[in-house]
Parts: sequence; C-alpha cells; structure tokens
Amino acid sequence: MKLAGTAAVVTGASSGLGAATARALAKEGVKVAIFDMSAEKGEALAAEIGGIFCNVDVTSDDSVDAGFAKARAAHGQERILVNCAGVGSAVKTASRDKASGEIKHYPLGAFEKVIQINLIGTFRCIAKSAAGMMTLEPMEDGERGAIVNTASVAAEDGQIGQAAYSASKGGVVGMTLPIARDLMSEGIRVNTILPGIFNTPLLQAAPDNVKASLAASVPFPKRLGEPEEYAKLALAMITIGYFNGEDVRLDGGIRMAPR
Repeated sequence: MKLAGTAAVVTGASSGLGAATARALAKEGVKVAIFDMSAEKGEALAAEIGGIFCNVDVTSDDSVDAGFAKARAAHGQERILVNCAGVGSAVKTASRDKASGEIKHYPLGAFEKVIQINLIGTFRCIAKSAAGMMTLEPMEDGERGAIVNTASVAAEDGQIGQAAYSASKGGVVGMTLPIARDLMSEGIRVNTILPGIFNTPLLQAAPDNVKASLAASVPFPKRLGEPEEYAKLALAMITIGYFNGEDVRLDGGIRMAPR
C-alpha cells in the first residue's frame, strides 16, 4: 500500500505505541486522525503531526461513530486503522487478604471493563472502519485497506493477576484470522502485534531499579522495547501486501514467568 496522501485512524494515539505509530504514519505523508480520551495530549500531537484529534471512547457506539464521522469529514475515508487503545489490570481471580485472611474475588465489573475496552472496543473500531473501507475503490492487487491490532504477549504468557487482560488480548489474537477471512473478498488485510515489555508512559513512571530488572529479563536485546519499533512493524504490516491474518510477537524473545 502506498502511504502518501492516504487517511488513517489510530486509536489510543495520545501516547505510547499509538503516538509513535501516528508520528510514523504522518512522516510518510499519511493524514492521521487520533482517537483517544486524553484531549490535552491528543490535541498537542495532532497539532505536531498536522492531523486531527477526535475524543473517542471505544466502548461507545455513538462516540466511535462520531469519531469516524469527524475524521472522514477532515481526511476522507481511511484506508488504514491501527488499534492501540487499551487498559491493563492486575487482580487475582480469587485471593486472601494478607492481614485479615478475608477471601475476595475479582470484581466482575472490573473484568467486564477490560474486555469492553481491549476486545470489544477493538472489534467495534474494526467493524465500523472495515464497512467504510468497503466503499473505496480498490488499489493495486484489489486492496482497499489494512488494519493492525494490538494484543500482548500476555495473550500467550499471562502472569498472575492478568486473567482479564490476558483474556482480552487472547481474544484479539483469536479473532485476527477469522476477521481477515471475513474481509478477504473486499481487499482488506488484518494483522495483530503482540508487544512485550515496552518503554511506554506506564513503565516510564516506574523506579529505575524496576525498569532495569524488567530489561534484564529480556533474552536479547536486554532492554525495553521502544514505541518506534512497534510503529515500524505496524508500517510493515500496512505496506507489505502479502502480510495478512498474522499475529506477531515483538518482545526480544521473552516468555513471561508467572510473576
């Protein structure tokens, strides 16, 4: 796919992996719409890259519809969608309070929230974007668009307390191939990246010794992944026309331990 002059939507793009991807796309001449709920950061990034910010909650049909309407009015129908919106959690399925011995279980509302954002929110954006892409004239090889999703190595190596997060990211991995098959006759490709331990704002706030310990746990190279590396893989999935239906780990060879 030729990037210059095309339109893209990147969810969760106000920071981290999404922001790096938005910058990388804009550098290639892509008109980028940023979907996020962090308005201050999103507006600043949109101004930096010459894009547009759309205040979008991926758990809401109305919000996502309004976001796509605003983006398409400014840039035209997107040919590229990159899903980076997501949240994490760390709560055991059931546990005992260390002080009192009280037994408690994972709050089901919190479990549902993670699934709503990471899994259903991703699918909501895919379905609505793909329907829009189907209105476009096909390009070379009959291609109309490309979609990249973000899962996590936790989809395969979930740690203690990651039941909800792993379930949500495992769902993203599990739906990649069937969605690619659903959309193959329309010329829309779908791939998913499974990042390992990345130097995102969440980790940047951690103490230096914690970051050093995490980096040392990576087989090679012994460092955290950089968001720009994620962006490079996302662009490869978008531009290489034979890349379809794949789930690719980007993790320095790490396999996560139970804790």
